[in-house]
Amino acid sequence: MRSVVTFICADGPGIVHALTGAIVAAQGNITESQQYSSPDTGRFFMRIEVDHPTSPGELEEALAPVAARFTGRVRRYDSARLIRALVLASRAPHCVDALLSHARAGSLPITTPLVLANHDDLAPLASFYGVAFEHQAISGASAKQAFEQRIRAAIAEHDIELVILARYMQILSPEFCEDFATRVINIHHSFLPGFKGADPYAQAHARGVKLIGATAHYVTAELDEGPIIEQRVAPVTHARTIQRMREIGRDIEAVTLVHAVKLWAEHRILLDGVRTVVFD
Repeated sequence: MRSVVTFICADGPGIVHALTGAIVAAQGNITESQQYSSPDTGRFFMRIEVDHPTSPGELEEALAPVAARFTGRVRRYDSARLIRALVLASRAPHCVDALLSHARAGSLPITTPLVLANHDDLAPLASFYGVAFEHQAISGASAKQAFEQRIRAAIAEHDIELVILARYMQILSPEFCEDFATRVINIHHSFLPGFKGADPYAQAHARGVKLIGATAHYVTAELDEGPIIEQRVAPVTHARTIQRMREIGRDIEAVTLVHAVKLWAEHRILLDGVRTVVFD
């Protein structure tokens, strides 16, 4: 079988030798390997893909002494297993469509048992992809709390590992953000930092910007301040209309979010404090 192994510890000599030696001792064949030593925090990060005839437990047992020796954190994941993802949405279809399309095509290793939205606009889209759809209107504080409780229930019911905010236009509570830290990804409609508030593309057009983009990041209690996973931009000129800028922005948002989810699902994102280490 094929596994992904990630390892984080304080940087020092002998780590790569010890990890690869343990994998070879477990009859593993390393097919991909990436590493990074952070000069800012003194931490070491590594991601390895391994083909191995042994059981997952035997590989983990072989790696345990290395983790103990370097006081590190080792994780093993099954490369073939699809990540179970919950998609949260509002009215905009482009990100939901991109996620479900790539998942159906097999280019995004997730399975989506449910799209949960605060409007019913995207029910036909979810139906087209054969994905269950629910919506609950959010009209006040109590309704917002009830919706968040439904999110929690859906996570438990469907064994959800990742929550994807696919242009979901509501703020999650600090308690939810803390409980599901590094398990919630959002897409922001700008190359952060950028224009905030209503209709950012109109603001960008008025200011004559030359780049527009999108940022995928982890959700934290601090709005749009979570660790950044992926950013993409597109050049624009004064000749672009507001509508054309919106269209370009939607395309970038969809591509950026799909790639960020793919990175997460392939276990390519590790945290170095408030920064991400992304092995793309």
